[in-house]
Amino acid sequence: MTNLPKKHLFDIPEGMIYLDGNSLGPLPKGAAERAVKTLTQEWGTQLIKAWNTADWMALPQKVGDRIAGFIGAAPGSVATGDTLSIKVYQALAAALKMRPERRVILSDTGNFPTDLYMAQGLISTIGKDYELRTVAPEEVADAITDDVAVVMLTEVDYRSGRRHDMVDITARAHQNGAVMIWDLAHSAGALPVDLTACNAEFAVGCTYKYFNGGPGAPAFIYARPDIVLEVEPALSGWLGHDAPFAMEPDYRPAMTTERLRVGTPPIVQLSILDTALDVWEGVSMEEIRGASVALCETFIAEVEARCPDLTLASPRDADVRGSQVSFAFADGYAVVQALIDRGVIGDFRAPNIMRFGFTPLYLDQADVVRAAEILEDVMKSESWKDPKYQVRSRVT
Repeated sequence: MTNLPKKHLFDIPEGMIYLDGNSLGPLPKGAAERAVKTLTQEWGTQLIKAWNTADWMALPQKVGDRIAGFIGAAPGSVATGDTLSIKVYQALAAALKMRPERRVILSDTGNFPTDLYMAQGLISTIGKDYELRTVAPEEVADAITDDVAVVMLTEVDYRSGRRHDMVDITARAHQNGAVMIWDLAHSAGALPVDLTACNAEFAVGCTYKYFNGGPGAPAFIYARPDIVLEVEPALSGWLGHDAPFAMEPDYRPAMTTERLRVGTPPIVQLSILDTALDVWEGVSMEEIRGASVALCETFIAEVEARCPDLTLASPRDADVRGSQVSFAFADGYAVVQALIDRGVIGDFRAPNIMRFGFTPLYLDQADVVRAAEILEDVMKSESWKDPKYQVRSRVT
């Protein structure tokens, strides 16, 4: 018997069909109470003592170990905190130091822009003729040549949901002497990931999407256990020191993945995330994936039957698609705004992509069919042509 969905564990407004959990997960029940407890009972009454009495200092590692269980990583191999951009920067800088004779970072043109921006920023800092080389996603495997130092890819494309083959590409990277970094922003909590089997050196990800950690939730970084002592932190933060309270004047990195910690842990956000992860109790990633594929297949079939003006922009084959479905339409932004007005929450990605995420923890088949019915009505009635839907908001 399936344990899905678990709608009763989320605070989602009545009547809303939330298809944007691939961008920001909804509020889990208990998360607000945990935040209040952290603020009032811990910070409010214990103040600075709470680093010890409420065990704040151990919280990043506790949450990191919980995330490790979702991504096939060993306990102690995942550090949490900071932002995904910082974690990308850390992984890239460390990987380049592991291949000092090489100068190329390889990525693809479908990667999320911030990953490419961080690579560009790192290169501008270190110079030395480094190059960010981007190719079409389908050309990545053949582009891993012996001058590539690092292959940096996002497993699931943020626009289309197209998936890379992590095992195959990691093997190709290693065959050619390159270090492998995977961004799991659209994978972790959406589909089974096995970093141990994949054998990649690094992985990074966020927790405000499928893990429902809320806006500003901390990022995470994974380093393969056997390479930890080779990892030279580019950002030598105080809490990445082996003995931070020894107050030594020279940096001495921790002997574990903790060396990849930088700033003060975001305790309130980590507390919320810790509670948010409780909703996964009794659910396997394989169960999540099976339900997600079924929801996506239903949505594709319903929309294609009802909305002939829309073009599927995601892979039709579920095996090479993540947990989202995208349709292309020239006025996609306006259509998404009209849907939001009708209680169906998706989002838009330039230039013409309407994106819908399918998260079985709080969605079922009836939600998917109803969303397709509303989309059909928006398209047939042309309600999206209303001028109010043409005005671009700051966040699309």
